[in-house]
Amino acid sequence: MFGGGAAPIVVLSQNTKRDSGKKVQKENIQAGKTIADVVRTCLGPQAMLKMLMDPMGGIVMTNDGNAILREITVQHPAAKSIIEIARTQDEEVGDGTTSVVVLAGEVLAKAELFLDQGLHPTVIIKAYKQALEDMVAVLKDRVSINVDTNDQTKLFDVVRSCIGTKFVGRWSDLICKIALEAVNTVKLDQNGYQEIDIKRYIKVEKLPGGVIENSCVLKGIMLNKDVTHPKMKRFIKNPRIVLLDCPLEYKKGESQTNVEIMKETDFSKMLELEEKFVKKLCDDVISVKPDLVFTEKGLSDLAQHYLLKANISAIRRVRKSDMNRVSRACGATIINRTEELRESHVGTGAGVFEIKKVGDEYFCYITDCEDPKACTIILRGASKDVLNETERNIQDALHVAKNLILEPKLVPGGGAVEMSVSRILVEQANGIPGVIKLPYAAVAQALEIIPRTLIQNCGANTIRTLTKLRAKHAETADCTFGIHGETGELVDMKEYGIWEPVSVKMQTYKTAIETAILLLRIDDIVSGSKKKSADDNSGPSMPTQQSMQE
Repeated sequence: MFGGGAAPIVVLSQNTKRDSGKKVQKENIQAGKTIADVVRTCLGPQAMLKMLMDPMGGIVMTNDGNAILREITVQHPAAKSIIEIARTQDEEVGDGTTSVVVLAGEVLAKAELFLDQGLHPTVIIKAYKQALEDMVAVLKDRVSINVDTNDQTKLFDVVRSCIGTKFVGRWSDLICKIALEAVNTVKLDQNGYQEIDIKRYIKVEKLPGGVIENSCVLKGIMLNKDVTHPKMKRFIKNPRIVLLDCPLEYKKGESQTNVEIMKETDFSKMLELEEKFVKKLCDDVISVKPDLVFTEKGLSDLAQHYLLKANISAIRRVRKSDMNRVSRACGATIINRTEELRESHVGTGAGVFEIKKVGDEYFCYITDCEDPKACTIILRGASKDVLNETERNIQDALHVAKNLILEPKLVPGGGAVEMSVSRILVEQANGIPGVIKLPYAAVAQALEIIPRTLIQNCGANTIRTLTKLRAKHAETADCTFGIHGETGELVDMKEYGIWEPVSVKMQTYKTAIETAILLLRIDDIVSGSKKKSADDNSGPSMPTQQSMQE
């Protein structure tokens, strides 16, 4: 049976295998439900905060589903994949991270009933897939409305409904204004194709001090940098800007370089060569008559001297990402070699360059740009914790604004769209033959977890309110009634003005149900760890009772 040092072969009976599969599926479902329970109280305007402590003793207070799940440490592989879906949701659409985890947990919980009744996972998966296709079709064609992207009031309302559940809800008007202004600034229309790159061209600078009301969007860039020489100009109107990706200093030899100096004049000659090299670099830059030079690399004392003589201000060691933003804002081109500098590479789109002191630090402002396709959001607040939470909330608002402009379709919020989709799926389930009808209808019931959680988080009567809501949606086909997030009462979302982008809802449903399908496909978890014995050739190793159980 075994050769010298061969791995053990464990033969399991068919019955043992089946039990193991069912047990693993149950564990996976339990893991999904547990993670959903962690973030369930973080849904809606009355959401509770979680205080998270990292191993270093730092504290984060947030009700952002993605931020909470990022900090949680879990061992179970299924729980890890549930946590991963929150990250996917955040990266894809930037909102709905809590909803997607709660929905995935509920869809898995519904599957558990069918597994207990002996229904094969493949049948459940088939029903779930069909339900997901129908949900997407219903969202696109039946329950969504088109919105005019030029109607700033409507956009404002939608972004506000996203912010309303967050910590910064009290300053929702200001945050919505900032988000829409920033997204409209970086929007780029090229041959009918719209590009909105939030990650690269919108920078959030957090400055502790002041109050949140002092936050604003700069029509330009702000860097945490000062000029390299104290005598350089700190205020320039309409500056000509040059961006360099090369050092303005003498190139050092590699570690293998050997220089033999025989007499005193050799050393002087070396210094002379160095000066000559730096002077040539500076002359190349000065030839295009800039007022301001940014470089990603170093800037020697000698180069500072030459630039100062030419009345040029210089800022060194600027990050690559900041250079890209400055380039977009003022129209300059980043150059890798000073010899290549031409007049066309100089940026002339900036209105004002100035150095300001905020607190104890100096900041470089490039503002009043003609057509800045990059911007900086300045956040002020009492402490770092407040600023960090505000930044997380602003990122959500930016994503919602971006999704709206790219796909201008809306669905009613407050659980109204879930009830509408649920009602339509229940109607369609009646026409489905065979056993898949039951899991299909179960997905429709699972959608009710969103309004139910909203009611629970308000402290209202769950059963009574949900029954009323069902009745409302059963009466009229295009019902937009949902849950008032603060009182737990029924309100018409059309009148109340709570709307959500259809792209967020669609991504939520797709991610939640596809993850549930993925976890239901798993019928065994095999650990890949291998224990090394002291002597590999000591003969055959018999399987232990523990390895049999595993």
